[in-house]
Amino acid sequence: MYLNSHSYYSFKYGTLRTADLLGLMQQAGASTFALTDINSTAASINFVRMAPKHGIKPVLGIDFRNGADQLFVAIAQNNEGFKELNDYLSNFLHTKTKIPARAPDFNHAFVIYPFAKYTGFELKETEYIGVKPQNLIKLIYPPHQMDKRKLVALSTATFRSKVDDKTNERVVLKRDFNAHRLLRAIDKNTLLSKLPKNEEADPGDFIYLVDELKDVYSAYPYMLEQAENLLNQCHIHFDFQGENLNKNLKNYCDSPEQDYQLLESLCEKGLPYRYPKPSDKIRARIKTELDVIKQQGFMSYFLINWKICAYARSQGYFYVGRGSGANSVVAYLLRITDVDPIELDLYFERFINLYRQNPPDFDIDFSWKDREDITRFIFEEFSAGMGKQGNVTLLATYSTFQFRAVIRELGKVLGLPPHEIDHIQSTKYEDLDDTQKLVLRYGKYIEGFPSHLSIHAGGILISEKPIHYYTATDLPPKNFPTTHFDMVVAEDIGLYKFDILSQRGLGKIKDCLEVVQKNHPSHPPIDIHDIPKFKRDERIKSMLKEGEAIGCFYVESPAMRMLLKKLRVDEYLGLVAASSVIRPGVAQSGMMRQYILRFRQPEKRNEAHPKLCEIMPETYGVMVYQEDVIKVAHYFAGLTLAEADVLRRGMSGKYRSREEFQKVKDKFFQNCKNLGHTLALSLDIWRQIESFAGYAFAKGHSASYAVESYQSLYLKAYYPLEYMVATINNGGGFYRVELYAHEAFMHGADVQAPCVNYSEYLCTIYGRTIFMGMGFIGELEQQTANTILNERNENGMFVSFDNFMKRVPISLDQLSLLIRIDAFRFTGLGKKELLWEAHFRLGNSKKSKPERLLFDPEVKRFRIPKLSYDRLEDAFDQIDLLGFPLCNPFDLLKEQPEQEVKAREMAQYKNNEVCMVGYLVHIKNTNTAKGKRMQFGTWLDREGRFIDTTHFPPVAARYPFMGKGIYELRGKIVEEFDFLSLEMISMRKLQYVHDPRLAEEPRHATMGVSG
Repeated sequence: MYLNSHSYYSFKYGTLRTADLLGLMQQAGASTFALTDINSTAASINFVRMAPKHGIKPVLGIDFRNGADQLFVAIAQNNEGFKELNDYLSNFLHTKTKIPARAPDFNHAFVIYPFAKYTGFELKETEYIGVKPQNLIKLIYPPHQMDKRKLVALSTATFRSKVDDKTNERVVLKRDFNAHRLLRAIDKNTLLSKLPKNEEADPGDFIYLVDELKDVYSAYPYMLEQAENLLNQCHIHFDFQGENLNKNLKNYCDSPEQDYQLLESLCEKGLPYRYPKPSDKIRARIKTELDVIKQQGFMSYFLINWKICAYARSQGYFYVGRGSGANSVVAYLLRITDVDPIELDLYFERFINLYRQNPPDFDIDFSWKDREDITRFIFEEFSAGMGKQGNVTLLATYSTFQFRAVIRELGKVLGLPPHEIDHIQSTKYEDLDDTQKLVLRYGKYIEGFPSHLSIHAGGILISEKPIHYYTATDLPPKNFPTTHFDMVVAEDIGLYKFDILSQRGLGKIKDCLEVVQKNHPSHPPIDIHDIPKFKRDERIKSMLKEGEAIGCFYVESPAMRMLLKKLRVDEYLGLVAASSVIRPGVAQSGMMRQYILRFRQPEKRNEAHPKLCEIMPETYGVMVYQEDVIKVAHYFAGLTLAEADVLRRGMSGKYRSREEFQKVKDKFFQNCKNLGHTLALSLDIWRQIESFAGYAFAKGHSASYAVESYQSLYLKAYYPLEYMVATINNGGGFYRVELYAHEAFMHGADVQAPCVNYSEYLCTIYGRTIFMGMGFIGELEQQTANTILNERNENGMFVSFDNFMKRVPISLDQLSLLIRIDAFRFTGLGKKELLWEAHFRLGNSKKSKPERLLFDPEVKRFRIPKLSYDRLEDAFDQIDLLGFPLCNPFDLLKEQPEQEVKAREMAQYKNNEVCMVGYLVHIKNTNTAKGKRMQFGTWLDREGRFIDTTHFPPVAARYPFMGKGIYELRGKIVEEFDFLSLEMISMRKLQYVHDPRLAEEPRHATMGVSG
């Protein structure tokens, strides 16, 4: 009976979760209804999947609207009809044009026009007029002459309802309706009091019980019968399990046989490159993998990834293939990955097995500069290029209302000023006024609602059928069609994404090679893919062991630097393990500490269960990788590979059937009992498995990361300055740009402020001198920088300030920025003199207007008195414009501490309380097992060496961080596995000197007078 129902995927309109809507309809007595979200199919697939569990026959449709103005509701008779509706809606979503008031000629869909919009036009055979309960009175007064056969009940289900205690009538649940109005106000960016009524739903659009609906339409039973008749004619079906689950592009060539032949020949061609002398073991592994790939029908999946990587290599793009697919020797031969699964003894069944329905994961990272072209290539190659239109799309994700953001939005639409909104989030509930409490209550209610569609970080779908069989598509600014559902729903339906990701680490490597070639033209070319050579390199081994890897991909983080020093890792396999050990799943389960103990103290390995040591000898019986879960489930608990795969999916957070997961969990414990394992041991192993949820890496994934780290480490070891330039130019890494400039300085660089004669837009290096780029000057417009660079490239360097002014059109404010950063220091003139000159020249003009003259006329000179100058003025200008000083920040301290232990002296003061002084680099916030906040700090001492601090909850609460700057740190120096850190007792932020630019008189001994 319900032809028009909305979930909260009618974005910023609906208020019901899909599961809640199904549950309410089941309670209401409905056996079927149509989900018709407003211009959205985001909930459609999940609705069809979940409906049978509620005893509901699902029907799909779309409520077509321009804004909140309802035009018509269209309901798909079958899957072809759903595609028709998606085709039609997508056209308007792509073109951002209005939807016409009349529906087109759908071949497999019914159209219902709202009673209020019907103007007497002729209805087609499949078109009807929908009469809401609120419209019934208008059928009687005055009598209506419409054809009864075309009238259907259109009870709209948007809100929950309740029975009013006083009137005994069913009414809308106020909480739902109020939340809806607030969402509409947020959507229209208006005060709730000014929200037009035509932007709201009718408060009568709530869910009736079926028996109540019969009473409402008792004078017009034919309307309900005809609505029921429409629903009975509709049948939608999607395969969520079974042989046809994989709905990706089935064939790369024209047939599966041709796909297999191509895959086999590509493996044979790749063999000499990867294995010049392949053993029988390698050939047997290749044959085994090919047989499983063929049996599972994943040939096209491999070939598509191969084609993407082949195109990238043809364009000179760097990439890293990772994910569970790195466990495959076929992927290694096809150069999708650079990880040798034979060398690493990667577990084949983690990559693929006969019980696994979905293809293996291939996450392919490209430089952030190259990914857009790769995406373009995929759309052209696998859509238009293969004669298939509309089967390649980007994957969406849902942006949801986060609590702090929704409080801010609700405060705005209720007219609260910013300070009151801040007050709500920092005050106890009982201390708030009524409006503020209202904001808090509805903030909690709306938190987690989907707000709008976004684009998944890198997911691309390549389907066999046009994607509109499953979803409508949007066209975001990237200009590529994007689904309405996310990756979990896509996997439910059998559409498995290709992960085309971007990372700046690859951009660093590529750019560094170019910078090295430019700065050292006589050096031989670097083979950055010579990983075996890098693994043997003694410099790299030393850097790993000492944790000296700033800028080198993920091994630069404070936690990784600590782990490397504790493990004293100096070889590839150790780094691979460390990459996964550091992940939250292993760390939080307590197994990271166990791994370090067993790594450092061989006698501790005897404490592991013998069976676990047998399963995981490389990691001393500690679960480190995702595939370890499969191994333990299979060999320790006796689960089948199919059941172990359920655990794998469950621990990665992708599994949807909690019932089946619970069955496997129960079987795990029953099998452990049958095999004679104690309950305590079984519980501990299960705890470790659960801790992996969503965090652990596959071993091949870790190995891929390790390969990229070795490439970065090699460049850092032999070309540290060039590598830091590339790092800065790619936006840094884990840390801010400042730390990479500092790292360059520590390796002997002379880091200079931007200069109009030597700087480019990004950083550049001449020998050992690094010039910060003009693009790093805050508020300097890119157009200004480009104008300067173009003029310099065309007509040579600037010989004086006058010469610059005569050649470059520039405004006073932009010129002032260049002067303040000392970009004209080659002139020998002081910044204050130049600022006076700039004001004389441009004081009354918006912008200078250079003219090409035959002769260079003299410019009138003004006599300027000698001006005071303090060298620290430069540091404060740099802080303003670059975000950090280029001098040692400790030079800016107002008072120098009397006592100070340096980082290099920490070993002398082990277990003693000391005072250290540190420049804040990074803060990591975390919670203890009891939910209390604690922190870890990363600092530089005055000599530029790292200090690591631990702030337990009492200290973290009493001595909070106060922003960037230098702090006096008091604490106890502790050592764990040769890693020294400071266990904090107290800290205070130290003051910088008074800004000399603001002083009326010079205040420092460093004061001088510029010439």
